[in-house]
Amino acid sequence: MNPSQSRLGALSMLVVAAACVVSVAGCAASRKEAFLLEKSRDHVYRKPVAEVWPQALALLTEKGYSVRQGKEGFEAATEWLMHGAPSSLGTTQVRYMVRGIEKGPGQCVIEFHKHIASETRGASSQGRPPELTDAPSRGNATNFNRDPELEWELLQRVDAESATALRAEADKIQ
Repeated sequence: MNPSQSRLGALSMLVVAAACVVSVAGCAASRKEAFLLEKSRDHVYRKPVAEVWPQALALLTEKGYSVRQGKEGFEAATEWLMHGAPSSLGTTQVRYMVRGIEKGPGQCVIEFHKHIASETRGASSQGRPPELTDAPSRGNATNFNRDPELEWELLQRVDAESATALRAEADKIQ
């Protein structure tokens, strides 16, 4: 066997092994993230909704959203906010609906719902104004969903002790 071929074979094996390690590490990281997002989605705060609610609204405001309070209870919606730069293909706008739900004395859940709408412009519009394409109903999974990332962010802010415990639990995931 040619010495250069054996070195090339060893190098190939090393590259394959490194790729496997990176792949496994990436899978573990995504499993940990999925675990944290699932747990934040189901988290019940051990605080009254009146105490958590202002921090939920502040989180949206810090992200650049204008928040409109509902007339009753702990419900609010944001104005539409453009995400990304407009392009010749269209723009994407996002708004949030947020609810605070009492779960018992001194306990609550906060739910963030993300609503995405796209304004599309294409060659087929032939001079017509662009249309805002939106989900025909709230149930459309591609346009209106819970936002576990924002719920995780709120959990870290409001209940750091629980967030730390969940992160430690997630670190055990292989």
